[in-house]
Amino acid sequence: MTRKVRWALAAAASAVALAVGVVIGVHIAGGSEKGPGCAVSDRLVPECGRWWGVAPGVFTSKSTEKALADFEDRTRRPADAVHLYHRDGELFPTDREIAMARDGGRPRLLFLNWKPEMGRTWAQVAAGDPEVDRHIDDVARRIRDAFPHRFFLAVHHEPEEEVRPSPGSGFTARDYAAMVRHVIKRLRDGGAGNAVTVMAYMGVPNWGAQPWFNDLYPGDDVIDWVAADLYADKWVDDFATLVDKRRPDFPAWPGFYAWASKRFPKKPLMLAEWGTVNRKDDPEFSRRFFASVPRQLPNYPRLKGLLYFESPKTPVGDTRWNATGGSAEAFRQIAKMPDFNRLTPP
Repeated sequence: MTRKVRWALAAAASAVALAVGVVIGVHIAGGSEKGPGCAVSDRLVPECGRWWGVAPGVFTSKSTEKALADFEDRTRRPADAVHLYHRDGELFPTDREIAMARDGGRPRLLFLNWKPEMGRTWAQVAAGDPEVDRHIDDVARRIRDAFPHRFFLAVHHEPEEEVRPSPGSGFTARDYAAMVRHVIKRLRDGGAGNAVTVMAYMGVPNWGAQPWFNDLYPGDDVIDWVAADLYADKWVDDFATLVDKRRPDFPAWPGFYAWASKRFPKKPLMLAEWGTVNRKDDPEFSRRFFASVPRQLPNYPRLKGLLYFESPKTPVGDTRWNATGGSAEAFRQIAKMPDFNRLTPP
């Protein structure tokens, strides 16, 4: 079979699958998909409820499958979404990722993070570097041939600390925006229109207050969701001060949720990564923080997904949710919230 024929068949299969509703195991009805008690749009935006997910066992020796199974067993709640990472020439979704997504007992959404630059600057990628473009085309073919289902995709998350604002650096905020636009448009042209795109910021005061911060955004036409990766460090007391993290030395930054709600009034918002930083000098902090979530999350209706980042050794510290018995039980209470139990794919 020629490559052109394979592409045509894959594209036709994808179109048929989408037309009959083979999308994360739910049924299409009037332009949206129906799960138990909630409708979900073709951009994976739920009319009610919120996605529950995890980046499991990051920076550990566990396989992703084992870490995910342990997370689900110990939280007593299956994950709606699993967050995974790719870079530098890797093709995705991998067979193992597809197996996790298509688990016959409990299908899951994939949230894939991808840094596609292969050593090039953002400006070089935006200009159409031939080697990077070939890789983008390979990824588009892989998606089209192997995975016609909807999934979340973030192109180069957390760009803020890599910005070099000097003109000509190749890494200005505008270079980043142009790079993301180029990658997403080329993916879509290659038949990977089932990727639901996420702009994932760090969302913290020192970067949000920078004069170039708003220039990072690639545009509404190529971004479906807006997200932040936020951690409960020393500036955070509870969930409210996480989603709107502020600092007195950067008074112009109102916090991620306040900023994004105003800047993107029609975009769904997400915590693509979130977690406590377990404090040796305050071992009860994580329990108190998790206990605040059921009380305060209803105040943030625009947050349509929370994907926990589970790791004993992140750059900010230990973010394991079950570091103590008290924190584990408080986290399980979050997992039991009705908001996180309305979107389980059948």
